[in-house]
Amino acid sequence: MRVEQSPPASYRALFAVRGVPRLVANSVLARLGGQMWTVGMVLFVLQVFHSPSLAGLTIFVNVLPGLLLSPITGALLDRHGRVRLMLLDLTVGTVTLLVIVALAASGALTPPLLLGVVLVGSLTFTFSATGPRSLFPVLVPRALWDRVNAVDSGMYALTAVLGPALAGGLVALFSARAALLVTAAAWALAALALIGIPDPIGANAAARSIWRDAWEGVVYVVRRNATLRGLALAISLSNAAFGILAVALPVLVLTRLHGNAAQVGQAWAALGLASLVTALVVGRMNSEGREKLMLAGGMLVPAFAFAVMAYTNSLAVVIVAMLAVGLANGPLDIALFSIRQRRTDPAWFGRAFAVSMSVNYIGLPIGAAISGPLIGWSLPAALLLAALIAVLAAVSAVVAIPSHQR
Repeated sequence: MRVEQSPPASYRALFAVRGVPRLVANSVLARLGGQMWTVGMVLFVLQVFHSPSLAGLTIFVNVLPGLLLSPITGALLDRHGRVRLMLLDLTVGTVTLLVIVALAASGALTPPLLLGVVLVGSLTFTFSATGPRSLFPVLVPRALWDRVNAVDSGMYALTAVLGPALAGGLVALFSARAALLVTAAAWALAALALIGIPDPIGANAAARSIWRDAWEGVVYVVRRNATLRGLALAISLSNAAFGILAVALPVLVLTRLHGNAAQVGQAWAALGLASLVTALVVGRMNSEGREKLMLAGGMLVPAFAFAVMAYTNSLAVVIVAMLAVGLANGPLDIALFSIRQRRTDPAWFGRAFAVSMSVNYIGLPIGAAISGPLIGWSLPAALLLAALIAVLAAVSAVVAIPSHQR
């Protein structure tokens, strides 16, 4: 009897899988736009309205509504395929950015109008956030999951290098509106990259109520899967710390250090560069059984870095601190992606990943929303709070995530 051989666990074998090169290209372009959006929009709001509180609120509005809709998002991904819904989101994102730029150029943009347009764009963003992560393990054999997770994390880190640096440079050389236009172009190209990717559709495409599927996705994450429940607590806390940093870092560089927008981008790029290196190195190793240690370490290092940044008056120290955060972030991402894939039933990839990723991410808009008023009172206090939250996240990763799961 002939026994089928598993594909060799190499990056070459990974990129030979049909659809993977295009999906990676889509992920790079979509995430490049996402990284540029965060930095560019914060700088845009600070430049146009001079309000850290409005900058934090804009990030909050951009993220939270989509997260609340994530159970429906997951059910739709499992029912109707991922590619077409990712295409919908990228189209909506591109159009909303063009509307914001047009309103700003005409002088008609007001804070309520800005928040309203951002709200519209937020309603679909989880399709692109969840789609690739739930499609990779469907397209790729299990033996290549660590490799694809390393590429996924590495490409995210690469865009974390390029996106902030590009956004900051465009703001410094031209304007914040130019940065938003380039962001829209990146999302349009990401949509084109989706053409030709296989799009498996779940067997339950029309058999059941969409509301029942959505509710069962929530129940699966919150009650039935202890690992996803533990990740929700730990990662949401970690993201809350980064939500504070998203607003605190530009304020730190622009006000205390008297820097410019390009230097804000360089600080974020340092994090992404270090994360890219460690992600590709750690991706060559087997993460199974080491995930909790990798997660906790990836949260404790940022806690120390945030505390250092709270009191430094040196841009070089800020860059070194961000490099340290990036070095810890690569292994954290691989551990997160791998343990979620290994401990989730493939039939639940769309629903479980949508709910899990949204609950994990919900800390970021909350952290961003509270950061504005807190920074107005005390920038060091905001960064120290981020450090404390990161420590709590590390403790939660050790305590709340089971070592084994049936």
